[in-house]
Amino acid sequence: MGAYKVQHTSSSKLRETLDFPVIDTDGHVIESEFVLPDFLKQVGGPSLAERYQKVAAASRNPDEPKRVPWGFPSGPLTLDRATMMLPQLCARRLEEAGVDFTTLYSTAGFRAQVMTDDELRQGTCRALNMMYADMYQDVSDKMTPAAVIPMHTPQEAIAEVEFAVNELGMRALMTCNEVVRPHPKVLEEAPHLAPYARTYTPIALDSTYDYDPFWAKCVEFKVVPAGHSMNFIGTHQSSTNYIYNRLGFFATGGNAACRALFMSGFTQKFPELNVAFLEGGVWWAVALYNDLFEFWEKRNKESMLTNLDPEKIDFELLEDMFALYGNDYLNAERMMANKKLVARDGRSQPGEIPDFIDDWTQVKIEQKEDIRDLFVNNFYFGCEADDAMNYTAFNAKANKFGAKLKAMFSSDLGHWDVQDFGGVLAETYEAVERGLMSEEDFKDFVFTNPVTLQTRLNPDYFKGTCVEGAVSDFLAAQSVAG
Repeated sequence: MGAYKVQHTSSSKLRETLDFPVIDTDGHVIESEFVLPDFLKQVGGPSLAERYQKVAAASRNPDEPKRVPWGFPSGPLTLDRATMMLPQLCARRLEEAGVDFTTLYSTAGFRAQVMTDDELRQGTCRALNMMYADMYQDVSDKMTPAAVIPMHTPQEAIAEVEFAVNELGMRALMTCNEVVRPHPKVLEEAPHLAPYARTYTPIALDSTYDYDPFWAKCVEFKVVPAGHSMNFIGTHQSSTNYIYNRLGFFATGGNAACRALFMSGFTQKFPELNVAFLEGGVWWAVALYNDLFEFWEKRNKESMLTNLDPEKIDFELLEDMFALYGNDYLNAERMMANKKLVARDGRSQPGEIPDFIDDWTQVKIEQKEDIRDLFVNNFYFGCEADDAMNYTAFNAKANKFGAKLKAMFSSDLGHWDVQDFGGVLAETYEAVERGLMSEEDFKDFVFTNPVTLQTRLNPDYFKGTCVEGAVSDFLAAQSVAG
């Protein structure tokens, strides 16, 4: 069989009409896991490789949430499977997808990041990173792999970032949106039940650990945290139905992580650090962005003290209304005898303003525009080509203050949902053809936002790649524009 001949596709034809490159923010490696033990042995010797293989080969517990079966292209799509397994083939075929450059994320890393064994989790993430750094070094002009970062503690996350950047030269990060841990009370009183009593913990608000040192390390090393949700939790725990679990899965995790970061004041503490939420689309972020205004308008401290303070209930008015419109059990006398219950005050000291009324203590919002600036400037959202709601990011007529959220083209090449390798770019362009996105929105989607995600911290992210010239010209124009 001769060398693969690149095909002309709907996406490559579209790419030929564009005067800017297309940057994919989320393709996926399909690991040849038969070679991973070679790298596991380098990290922790034969015993680590054996432990990993034992975990990987274990049968699924029928009580656990059902994860994806048959998740990779096969049959007539076997070439696509080979493409995402073989970097050299991927480099040849990217133009069929209409893509100039892509950042690739792990598949095996999803499992590695949530392993409960500390040594195995950390060792497997490191082995994967060593493997990726070696695999992709010869195609770095076309693609770069993201380092898999274990996130159970900020210390282990920092250690892997330092190794991946300093020792391996990696420039992108695959982080987690959350960590699921055994409930501390169960660990204390019934440790044998710990696997059955896991609890969601964010990596920002109310976190088990202070992750600020990790975020600071990202700033220091000029790397952007970007994550998919890793754990099937909450309403995504069917043991029998993967589709039920997968519907809205990344959106649910992204929403929780994004609002935890926002309400913790993350974007005020680290204004130069962008964060990406991958594969969940952007529609949930549009809802969250607009919801924040509604909540702040009605539940900021001043508004609550004016309109919701139980101490300011006009009981004379209430008494009159109950007398006029009550009945034998909704009567004024009974209501007045239960004033404390009616008020539902909750304050510990009469006359004092309780701390619990103000949920905006960690993020300082003085005016509505602050919400726009703190949300829109730092958060980026990976959107798959077939997501019909991608246009909502650019709907300035609907979004508060005419905002356009930073949605990004994220192909998901390599996974089951891409069944037309040569159609991903063309599919996302359908929103333009339907009048839902403008040509400028499309450019932001496939070029501008993917560029600014990385270059805000690291202007050299695309140095040495096939898009370096276009990115340099863009950054220069941005600098001139102010």
